[in-house]
Amino acid sequence: MGEFKVHRVRFFDYMPSAISAMAFNRHTERLAVARADGALEIFNFADNYFREKVIPGREGRAVESLCWVGQRLFGAGLSGDITEYDLENLRPKYTVEAYGGPLWTIRNNPQQTLLAVGCEDGTVKIFEVLEESIRFQSNLERQKGRIVSLSWHPSGTQIAAGMMDMIRIFDTQTGLATHRLLVERGAGSAKSREVVVWDLLFLPDNTVISGDSAGKVQVWDGLTGTLVRTHLVTKWDVLTLAVSQDQSSVIAGTSEGTVVQFQLLSATVDQKEQQWVRTRTFKNHSHDVRALVHTDTAVVSGGVDTQLVVRPLLDKVEKNSPEAALRKIVFPHRSLVSCAKKAGLLLFQFPDHLELWKLGESDGHGKPGDSLPLKRKPEKLIQLKKKGEDQICCSAVSPCGGWLAYSTVSSVRLYKLQLSSNSISMDKVSKLPKELRSVHQLCFSSDSSKLFAASSQSSVIVVTLNQLDCKYLHTLKPKSASRQPVHLLSASEDGKWLAAANTGCEIHVFNLHKLKLHCTLPVSSSCPTAIALHPTGSTLVSVHADQQMYEYSLKQKEYSEWSRKLQKQGLHSQWLQRDTPVTHILFNPKNPAHIILHDTFMFCIIDQSLPLPEAKTTLYNQARLRSLPLPERVKHSHAFKICKNFQHLVSAALLQDGSLVLVQRPLLDVLAQLPAPVRHKRFAT
Repeated sequence: MGEFKVHRVRFFDYMPSAISAMAFNRHTERLAVARADGALEIFNFADNYFREKVIPGREGRAVESLCWVGQRLFGAGLSGDITEYDLENLRPKYTVEAYGGPLWTIRNNPQQTLLAVGCEDGTVKIFEVLEESIRFQSNLERQKGRIVSLSWHPSGTQIAAGMMDMIRIFDTQTGLATHRLLVERGAGSAKSREVVVWDLLFLPDNTVISGDSAGKVQVWDGLTGTLVRTHLVTKWDVLTLAVSQDQSSVIAGTSEGTVVQFQLLSATVDQKEQQWVRTRTFKNHSHDVRALVHTDTAVVSGGVDTQLVVRPLLDKVEKNSPEAALRKIVFPHRSLVSCAKKAGLLLFQFPDHLELWKLGESDGHGKPGDSLPLKRKPEKLIQLKKKGEDQICCSAVSPCGGWLAYSTVSSVRLYKLQLSSNSISMDKVSKLPKELRSVHQLCFSSDSSKLFAASSQSSVIVVTLNQLDCKYLHTLKPKSASRQPVHLLSASEDGKWLAAANTGCEIHVFNLHKLKLHCTLPVSSSCPTAIALHPTGSTLVSVHADQQMYEYSLKQKEYSEWSRKLQKQGLHSQWLQRDTPVTHILFNPKNPAHIILHDTFMFCIIDQSLPLPEAKTTLYNQARLRSLPLPERVKHSHAFKICKNFQHLVSAALLQDGSLVLVQRPLLDVLAQLPAPVRHKRFAT
């Protein structure tokens, strides 16, 4: 398999932010997720649940609610603004002040022409969706308390609004309230506390379903305003509701971390009348479930414990299919770590700051598998706080350790570093080219003389670096008309090639000597999750969200012979069934035939000189393989050498001396860091 001196780095204490809202677009199969720090993420459910886009957050701009209008995404929050997001340039497109105080919810009508927001001042405000913006249209009859939740009737003629102790139903034509549904308070001492109607569903048959802070899911007749049935599901809060597309299943998320399913069923075989019956309870979260989505085949949930859970409904999927697997997505599907391989430095990216660390040094040598003692511990050299309100979206440190750069949605900052044995100094480059504004990805050339910045419309800006000087050189543009953002950059060791992959599934390779496009790879149906240029072979290796792998020859401008053989035989079923994307690709400097790659839980070396595994061969973990008798071990010798004994592996890099750096997030006690369920805590904030 090959031997490496390995630096196990466990001091990247990255903590994802809580999930506060979600919205699912059934036409494009995209899930939008809002985090408590204001960041937005777009997951492509049709592409193995890959997180293809991230829009960084902004201080004081937390999102409470999201909704899709066609392929346009809108959000609202306690800042009082409605925001439309630019999904091509990964930034807020514009904001509109609602003038109603904090906004608790935003919902679009089924006809996709209007937006309704629930305001702190007791109003429901209606906005018309125009081609490039939105425009205020009207207020519904003002109420005395805040509007916490909203739901449109499928006809678009009525809106149900959840408040304190009641639900109001409005006629959208007249703007007047037509019904008042009083919600019972809890028993005993709970009677003195107001009940918050956290979420609502308004169904086609005029049934209204509510979830409230007294732990109840209630079913109402929206025509008469009467209560039909009450389900007490928790002693805490029911925070969120979702309904299936066929309106036959409803799920409710609680502050106990449970998700409860209700189904519309007949009480007996002969009875035609149906009623809502509690059928299942799922426990996949430790804390409050703040957001839910009900797809055709799964329950998607997220909340305070930060993880996105896709729980399959086994009666809706085939057994042993990819859709039947429970998925828990915790860590980002992108790199937050940059390595200066010549200087032995690591740059860690957090939303509001960067940390630059110098790796430790070991003392002595040992046998394979030994842990070597440290003669010098890792040292944090710099903690650099961002400037302004915008979060950091990308960052990079140069291979020599002499340059550091980061970008927000509004600006790019570049610093010159000077390292000595006892100190480090950092000077900001004050004058940057005007072309170097907001960018999506940053990457330095192998000789640290150039900085590559992914800009709009899949283009890449090239700037040259010299002492404290930074000059614009060229903008590399693909021939395609794609407007999708570049999310991966890779520069070759010889300084000749630069590869850029965008979320439109395109990979472009540019010739840096001629400063023009060299070739565009055949477009896959799945988004690339990792790309890398071979240091000596003039090939590019890409791995995609569907776990397919390709090797492309830059000289011949076609797939390599090994890649064609791989596609002809097909990848092993156990490899294709993995549910976490490959995030890094490396090459063994001591053996050009070795491709090194990893995901969050697996590290793999692919030896191109060995035969590919047969379909009936088991892909054993290397630890398991070593325990087998020698004849059995030889029988299972093939190109894929897999180690599965990793936890939370977020990055890997090779230093100039050939040693391997594996960055693992420490196993933090998440439960100890999160608050216990607190009634009405969203209002307390």
